[in-house]
Amino acid sequence: MLNEKALLEFVEPYYIEKDIMHNMWHIELIRKMVDKILAISNYNVDKECLTLATYFHGFIYSDERRIKRWLIVQGYDKKMISKTIKIAWESQRSEIPETIEGKILHDAHILEGGKTYLIVKTLITGSVRGQSLIDTLNYMERNVLGKNNCYLPETIPLCEEMNRYTNCFFKDIKEGIQ
Repeated sequence: MLNEKALLEFVEPYYIEKDIMHNMWHIELIRKMVDKILAISNYNVDKECLTLATYFHGFIYSDERRIKRWLIVQGYDKKMISKTIKIAWESQRSEIPETIEGKILHDAHILEGGKTYLIVKTLITGSVRGQSLIDTLNYMERNVLGKNNCYLPETIPLCEEMNRYTNCFFKDIKEGIQ
């Protein structure tokens, strides 16, 4: 039932104005990580809801009603809409996911791009927002270090490795610029 062309036409305007670390490329990185998680696991998932939620996660917090209307027009029933919305919300870093699809999408969102990507994303996002390196590192210390958790047994070790790497990088750069 998923009409990928209609989906892309609906979501692309939401991502066109986002910074380079949160645009459609971000969605593709998360999709790739979702596929990797599915490949190393054996979960029975609703792939259509998971795919839809992947695309919606970047603007669920601002346009949930419009997403629901679009899903209705596409012919989705209330149960599928409710599940998709729940998964999209569960992908947010501050949420603790309940559904298996939510855990997969949440963890894919945390792990997108691999262990070095979190650092790159934080530094580029800070730069795009006009922050100095010091401001970005302060943001990283307050909001990134120790804040990333995964919930699946397959992704927890990947997250731990990413967090160790990020902490070492942060420590090294802070020492180097002080």
